[in-house]
Amino acid sequence: MIVNDYPSRLLEQAVEAFNTLPGIGRRTALRLALHMLRQPEGAVRNFADSISKFREEVKYCRICHNISDTEICEICSDQRRDRSTLCVVQSVQDVMAIENTQQYRGLYHVLGGIISPMDGIGPGDLTIEQLVERVATGEVKEVIMALSSTTDGETTRFFIGRKLENFDVKLTTIASGISVGEELEYTDEITLARSILNRINLN
Repeated sequence: MIVNDYPSRLLEQAVEAFNTLPGIGRRTALRLALHMLRQPEGAVRNFADSISKFREEVKYCRICHNISDTEICEICSDQRRDRSTLCVVQSVQDVMAIENTQQYRGLYHVLGGIISPMDGIGPGDLTIEQLVERVATGEVKEVIMALSSTTDGETTRFFIGRKLENFDVKLTTIASGISVGEELEYTDEITLARSILNRINLN
């Protein structure tokens, strides 16, 4: 059990800062704070500077909304990618997970979340309209719905399907193998790769 009375107010502030990170409880936060205390000042300064620089300078790709160091990310600017295939994902982590399979060579569209009435997230909070605009250009021939197999994921998939139903585009979803209720970013690479390769037609 962690005593709330810290020997230092500065230590308490550091613990509170680490405690704001997702998945970090107060016990782990205390361990991280004490670990940083044992590091050389230069290393801690570099750590803090890298986090600050990341927050201040990182960009969102103006095409796919993946995070990037430039206005257009490396994937969107890579002319070797299949520009007729668009994989719709919930988050940046999902892009990274699919890229790690090395089985997909198309482009992406990051929604920035999924429709979730319980969390107050509606279609207008996501990049769905930007997705429709990309499909409307006529360059995209297939849209892969690589969304989590949750109720909110299914709701989002259905909503996007309705928005794209008047376009001449093939709608598919990643194949079974992803457990119902499982988040995409936590799926192992082999299962995710097979799901991408054996995707299901939604038209």
